[in-house]
Amino acid sequence: MSLQSRRLAAARRYALVLVDLSLGFTDPGLSPLASEAGAVLDANARLLAAFRERSLPVFFTTVAYERDDQARVFREKLPALEVLQAGSGLERIDPRVAPRDDEPVLVKQWASGFFGTDLAARLRAAGADGVVVTGLTTSGCVRATALDALQHDLRTVVPREAVGDRDPDAHQANLKDLGIKYADVLSVDETLALLG
Repeated sequence: MSLQSRRLAAARRYALVLVDLSLGFTDPGLSPLASEAGAVLDANARLLAAFRERSLPVFFTTVAYERDDQARVFREKLPALEVLQAGSGLERIDPRVAPRDDEPVLVKQWASGFFGTDLAARLRAAGADGVVVTGLTTSGCVRATALDALQHDLRTVVPREAVGDRDPDAHQANLKDLGIKYADVLSVDETLALLG
C-alpha cells in the first residue's frame, strides 16, 4: 500500500540554503567526492539571482575539518572526506555561485546543514518559515538538510535540477523519497513561482 502525500502550502518567506556547492564537491579534478555539476550550478545560479532580486535570505554550507576529533565516525565510514581539510581550498564555494559578503557560509562537519551549526537560529532571525534546499549531494547532505528542515517545522522545497549526486540511481531514489515524506520536490520554474 502506498503512502498518500500532498503538496505543502507555500511559506510566507523562503530562505535559500545552498548545500556544499564547494570545490570539494563540484570539481572532479580536485576531489574524489566531486561529480560533474555544471547543470546543477547553473540551476543554483538562477535561484540565487531570484532570491537576491527579492532580498530573500541566502545561506551556504560547506564541509571543513580542522581537528582529528571532528566527525570521527563519519570520516571513518567515508575516508574520502579527509580531503576536506580547512585551508585546503576545497571548502571554498565554487566561484560560479560565489556568496556575497552578506551571505553566510556555515562550516559543518556532518551531513546536515543544521547539525552542529546555528542555521535554525539564523533562519528564525531572518523570518523564514520555509526553505529551498539545493546543492550536493542529493543522497547525502541535501537529504539530511531537507529532513532536518522539516524537523524544524520549515516548509521545505527541493528543486530537482538544483541538486545532484555521484550516483544517478541514488539521486532518483532520494528525490522520490523526499517528495513522498519530507519536502516538495519541484522544478526550478515551480520553485521560482512560489517566490512571487
